[in-house]
Amino acid sequence: MYFEYPRLLWLLAIPALLVLHYLWMELRGRKPHLRVSTSAPWKQGGTSPLAVLRHLPFVLRTVALVCIVLAIARPRSSTEVEKIDTEGIDIILAMDVSTSMLARDFNPDRISAAKDIAIEFIAQRPSDRMGIVVFAGESYTQCPLTTDRATLINLMKEVQTGLIEDGTAIGNGLATAVARMKDSDAKSRVVILLTDGVNNSGEIAPQTAAEIAKTYGIRVYTIGVGANGMAPYPVMTPWGVDVQQMKVEIDEELLKAIADATGGRYFRATDNTKLSEIYSEINKMEKARTTIDSFPVYKELFGKYAIAALVCLLLELFIRLIIRRMP
Repeated sequence: MYFEYPRLLWLLAIPALLVLHYLWMELRGRKPHLRVSTSAPWKQGGTSPLAVLRHLPFVLRTVALVCIVLAIARPRSSTEVEKIDTEGIDIILAMDVSTSMLARDFNPDRISAAKDIAIEFIAQRPSDRMGIVVFAGESYTQCPLTTDRATLINLMKEVQTGLIEDGTAIGNGLATAVARMKDSDAKSRVVILLTDGVNNSGEIAPQTAAEIAKTYGIRVYTIGVGANGMAPYPVMTPWGVDVQQMKVEIDEELLKAIADATGGRYFRATDNTKLSEIYSEINKMEKARTTIDSFPVYKELFGKYAIAALVCLLLELFIRLIIRRMP
């Protein structure tokens, strides 16, 4: 608490002087007296209530005066309040869902690991709008841009292979992601494109999709998923699922070109840990812009002192009336 007009507190000298004057009159002043033959009746009767009550009006009046001085000095309290404006980023996760994502060089397989780590990434960015695009031989939007984390995570969990024509249409996947955010007014727009193969289908060339992304100022981070060399793939046989070692083919040159053309970066993930590190690095590079404005909020406190003064004056008046009516 502080006072807006602290110099007015010098007026507290007035009630202080009144108290000194009252004490001087009580202790040294000339008191009225009456001669009687004996003081026994007064000694036996004890202290009269009037002896106590006669000081109370002065006390109440003095307290009222103090409260009035405090009130006109305008006591206030202030609390520092911070207004945080967060400028989020629009992010589309474009994920390859071709059957090759079932390879088991990740634990338990590529697509499950990619989904789990992407969900962790989503949970770490509460201020951003995010969406999901999936692609194989074709592409579609699994979830448009949204801030609803629960819905986004649930839809990410539902991503799986085999729902669309098989293949790897990197250009279509990137073009769909760009189309989902081309009208966005966010200051920063990002696509994280994850694939484990070579572009072999789709109507839009990856280079063309990259140029479109560059035109709209959309940055593309590309992630190549797969171990170096050979990887275990589940293959259907007449006797059930058989795991066979197959060569890992990732068009790293294409993914690097897409990232370079749009101002992003290319990453290679060879296991769960590396993929998690890649998402953590992207998370650090794409920080939301936060502006913090601090301003004080004031609360006026003079009202309670004014009310206290009024109560004291009313009590003084009430007590004076009682004293007058006492025998």
